[in-house]
Amino acid sequence: MWRGGASRASGPEASIQWRIVAGPARAASISLDSLMDARMLQPPPSLWFEDFAVGDAVESLGRTVTEADVVNFAALSGDWNLIHTDAEYAREQRYGQRVVHGLLVLSISSGQMVRLGFLNDTTVAFMGLDWQFRRPVFINDTIRTRLTVSELRAMKRLGGGKITFKVEVINQEGKQCQRGSWELLCKSREAQEDSREVQED
Repeated sequence: MWRGGASRASGPEASIQWRIVAGPARAASISLDSLMDARMLQPPPSLWFEDFAVGDAVESLGRTVTEADVVNFAALSGDWNLIHTDAEYAREQRYGQRVVHGLLVLSISSGQMVRLGFLNDTTVAFMGLDWQFRRPVFINDTIRTRLTVSELRAMKRLGGGKITFKVEVINQEGKQCQRGSWELLCKSREAQEDSREVQED
């Protein structure tokens, strides 16, 4: 299992690391300003289309879904369905408590993918998804996202290639809540090099 931001050149077991690219801190007692002058932290590089292989997998950190998340999403989306927002009503329904919006869970999952950092600078477009809602998520559940590369298709005329990820949203009990596939268009080194050559000509 690789971690987002790791180049395949670093090996399949490489993990995200914040790299210190300047000299070490001079002393534990120095000020924060001095510390930032002494050390410049740099995020891991994004991966190109050529860096991926079918079967590559990564899992995000967890995130606890709060009542504030639900209320904010209801306000943003306009979905004030009682099963999400009325505790007394929800207590009498099938699950005995409020259910988090399924689309909120999907949104958090996409954010978890972004936070992994391995496509920050190389994503061209989100091309589509096929999605299923398998199990409810409740307020104060903690979810994480698991991604596995299931298909790669070069699309040179679009500047890269299409990556299809098998995606699973897992709760704190290890149970699958949502699943499906996402398709992303990712930049390729070859296309970038060809573009530079054309510009130089």
